[in-house]
Amino acid sequence: MLDTMDSKSIERKLVRVGVPPPAPIFMPKLKLPDKDFEWTSKIAYITGLLTTDGNLSCDGRHIIMRSCDLQLLKTFKKCLNLHNRISETFNNGWGKKRTYRIQFGNVQLYRWLLKIGLTPRKTYTIGELKIPDKYFPDFLRGHLDGDGSIWTYKDYYNTYKNPKYVYRRLWTKFLSASKIHIDWIRKNISKIISIKGHISEIKPWRSYQTTSIHELKFAKKDSIKLLSWLYYSSDVPCLKRKRKIAEKFI
Repeated sequence: MLDTMDSKSIERKLVRVGVPPPAPIFMPKLKLPDKDFEWTSKIAYITGLLTTDGNLSCDGRHIIMRSCDLQLLKTFKKCLNLHNRISETFNNGWGKKRTYRIQFGNVQLYRWLLKIGLTPRKTYTIGELKIPDKYFPDFLRGHLDGDGSIWTYKDYYNTYKNPKYVYRRLWTKFLSASKIHIDWIRKNISKIISIKGHISEIKPWRSYQTTSIHELKFAKKDSIKLLSWLYYSSDVPCLKRKRKIAEKFI
């Protein structure tokens, strides 16, 4: 008789006689295969941002991007065509500015970022990354928007000699806690556009700092060449407030 019953009838009969029904069988999800993402200016740019202000979660899936600049996160979101919400978060106790973050899950992108050299907890250990020369300016622009700076000011130092001796100074800076990483950036810039810059070590001077920061700095002449290379088109993804400074010189 049981042979002719369907599975639901059998379960109901077992329940009536006090026997619990069999546990449902859950099939594991198929693992997604690794994917080699095609290099584009947008992918290279977001890689630069993730190298500086991003984080690969230790769960092997989630990617997090933080910034004090809301426009930067909106640009990041647009480059990846994300629909995730940008939320406001808190700094680590000492920061006073508002901070924003976006988190999303993408196993294939996560694994690809590992393949090109990014890792969880990368701040002090990051080294060289596998970035094609063609897309290095896009990567570097993301790096600049994340942890770098474009600094300009008027220099009145020699006005005692002549009131007309007022100079507009310009510096472009890249920062990293990893000496290997900042050396690699300098080497690539020198190889592609033949400017070297200067690397200096900024030792801890605040209570919350525990390690040195390495700074790659370019003076005005080299900065103009570098920034013209980074902002090669009017529609490249970037942090707008930094580009406005650069546009005064390029």
